[in-house]
Amino acid sequence: MTILFAGDPHRNFTPIIRACAALPAGTLILLGDLDSQRPITEAFAAILRAGWKIHWVLGNHDCETETAYDNLVGDHPGGNLGFRVTEIDGVRVAGLPGVFKPSIWYPRSDDGGSPIDAPRYRNRESFLAALPKGREWRGGLPLWHRDSIFPDDVVRLAKQNFDVLVTHEAPSCHRHGFTVIDQLAASGGATLIVHGHHHDSYSAKLPNGIAVRGLGLAEPWPLPSDRR
Repeated sequence: MTILFAGDPHRNFTPIIRACAALPAGTLILLGDLDSQRPITEAFAAILRAGWKIHWVLGNHDCETETAYDNLVGDHPGGNLGFRVTEIDGVRVAGLPGVFKPSIWYPRSDDGGSPIDAPRYRNRESFLAALPKGREWRGGLPLWHRDSIFPDDVVRLAKQNFDVLVTHEAPSCHRHGFTVIDQLAASGGATLIVHGHHHDSYSAKLPNGIAVRGLGLAEPWPLPSDRR
């Protein structure tokens, strides 16, 4: 079966649907930032009818409006790869959704010299406890923090075993990447990281030997057979 990754669509699903139509049915993995203005099961109805399954990780643009959030998370919750390991055609795929934020945890020094700040909150519970009354959304995190990465999320995922790490954020080989993603992939035993967010199409290898594939806007990329 085909495992097809796709970079951030930003509402442009046509290149991804065309790529699916040209391949044997399998599993489509979307790397976030769909910003979908209609339910994704409706947007991808043709490939779902053809036998494809759809998985996804959350991107920052998927939490900018209630519409974008509900058309992804609300419409197809079973496709969520976030903070879990899912076996897809014999490949163990782990998902790290969302982005790092200074108000929660930003494990990088952008000037290259300053110390990295400690996390302000380790988990959602501590963040919610400090949240001013009335700022919750639907009984939990505010919408604009549904895409935030907390340290405890990464710790839990790092204790599992997986072959491929799918992320919205980038690892350290990208100029805007994070070493903590390298470390997460190594802890899980991954040999490949696939990410979106920055719209850069490239291949690289980390110092620890893990391969990296960054995908451009709505760029489809099938998992090579030698990665299975």
